[in-house]
Amino acid sequence: MSISENIGAIHERMEAAARKSGRDPKEIELMAVSKTHPAESIREAFGAGMRIFGENRVQEFSGKAGAVADLEGAAWHLIGHLQTNKAAKAVELFGAVDSIDSLKLAEKLDAAARGSGKKLRVLIEVNIAGESAKNGVGLGSRELDELLAAAPRLEALEFCGLMTVPPFAENPEEVRPYFRKLREWRDTIAERKLPGVGMDSLSMGMSHDFEVAIEEGSTCVRVGTAIFGERAKV
Repeated sequence: MSISENIGAIHERMEAAARKSGRDPKEIELMAVSKTHPAESIREAFGAGMRIFGENRVQEFSGKAGAVADLEGAAWHLIGHLQTNKAAKAVELFGAVDSIDSLKLAEKLDAAARGSGKKLRVLIEVNIAGESAKNGVGLGSRELDELLAAAPRLEALEFCGLMTVPPFAENPEEVRPYFRKLREWRDTIAERKLPGVGMDSLSMGMSHDFEVAIEEGSTCVRVGTAIFGERAKV
């Protein structure tokens, strides 16, 4: 199947999952995870209606940003781990960073965004299962509390919600509890009405488990392989 056909099939599955859980399909965004894929594939996805794209690495996207700079209306999200020394370059390349995992990183991004006169949308990445090999703050952790408390003074950042990558499981039902847990925490934080903190966005679900994520409240699913095919090895 072509990229366009893949996107159409994913939208159909998203709509079915939304209706199954009594949700409006329009509440859920599809992000095309274009990491390791060439500019030509991004352009093909754009032509098929995609507008939100996710990249993992600043350096990789820097090498192809020029080839897609003319795609008016495209939104570029950094979804991979960001080192603080690359914060300024990330602000230059992306309109959103969905992987904030420390106050230090948030402060670096805020300073860079202020310097460029830019408002940067951000999500806090949560390590939902406490896996040592993954980045993200723990639920109920000091790091999470620090980020939430600092939001009012980080005026160049727009805190929009949470993101997670749960443990991989062949059976998507096995990760349902993790998605549910993050949604419950998101709701709890939202109820606190913290200044400078928005909790409308819940980014969870990928190619193999996005339907379960939608059923558990995801507002944005990040799909790469099911759109572009298997990633090139880098």
